[in-house]
Amino acid sequence: MREPVASVRERSDVRADALPVDELLEAGQPVVLRGLVRAWQLTQAGQRSTSDVMACLARFYNQRPIQYSYGAPDIAGRVFYNDDFTAINCQVMRGTLTELIDEIGAHLDDPQPPTWYMASAPVDALLPGLRDTDDLNFAANGIDAPPRIWIGNRTIASAHYDAMNNIACNAVGRRRFTLFPPEQIKNLYPGPLEPTPGGQAVSVVDFAAPDFGKYPRFREALASAQRVELEPGDAIFIPNMWWHHVEGLEPFNVLVNYWWSSVPHYVPTPMHALYHALWAIRDRPEEEKRAWREVFDYYVFGPSERAGEHLPEGARGALGPLDETSIRRLRAMLIDRLNR
Repeated sequence: MREPVASVRERSDVRADALPVDELLEAGQPVVLRGLVRAWQLTQAGQRSTSDVMACLARFYNQRPIQYSYGAPDIAGRVFYNDDFTAINCQVMRGTLTELIDEIGAHLDDPQPPTWYMASAPVDALLPGLRDTDDLNFAANGIDAPPRIWIGNRTIASAHYDAMNNIACNAVGRRRFTLFPPEQIKNLYPGPLEPTPGGQAVSVVDFAAPDFGKYPRFREALASAQRVELEPGDAIFIPNMWWHHVEGLEPFNVLVNYWWSSVPHYVPTPMHALYHALWAIRDRPEEEKRAWREVFDYYVFGPSERAGEHLPEGARGALGPLDETSIRRLRAMLIDRLNR
């Protein structure tokens, strides 16, 4: 993909022990945090050699079994769908981190190696003690954001969005990120909701060779895109719902990321509401859908206090501020009505 794309804004003044979380969230834009994790031992080991970083991972590994993906050489690292979009083009394997690293190591010099990829493994469960030196201080902001680790070779995570905010730390190797704001969803041609390569629908456009005849609106998406390459030790903040396409550029790559939500833990993912809306609203007549859009704008997408502000406080129920207790009541009511 050689279309001109804007650069991501960069900062080099952010420290791992002093994250400006509120500032990042308020801006609501992707930001590259150059050198944020340059001092991590994983990053330092990777700068010395591939064998050193593999040995570093082995020192912390507690031998717990893992799941990882294997793809044939002809997929060229692109974890994606089969031809009819009914299955994923990779095989899920179960083994050890040692086996995964050995497989990657056996193909470091291959021009087109098999794809080997472990995605989103919890660091604390797999590599206890690593966070003693390699961590971001989210706790200083009152945020519990346990890190997850991604290990693979030249893999491609097709453009997708996450419902949570993300700081992705590029510890080993180089990665290219291409990002799109949420409103570009219609121009990115999302694939099926199920199955998915990684839990979220992904763009079906091949970024390496986009077919503009088949996906013409992708040119509009590119006009809003931002792109950056991260060196070892760099990180990037990705606001929730921003689409991001991630390419591993080296024979061995390690990324550690931190997801966190801006709402309390007891507020569920909106994906549940999306599935329910597909069931209950999507196929109604257009005039009904227009009416329901007005209802949702009034109750959901407008100011949170608007729908209940003219009512006595004691009569507002779900229209008032929601806390853990009221959300439990809502959940019980929904389960009861769905089961009727």
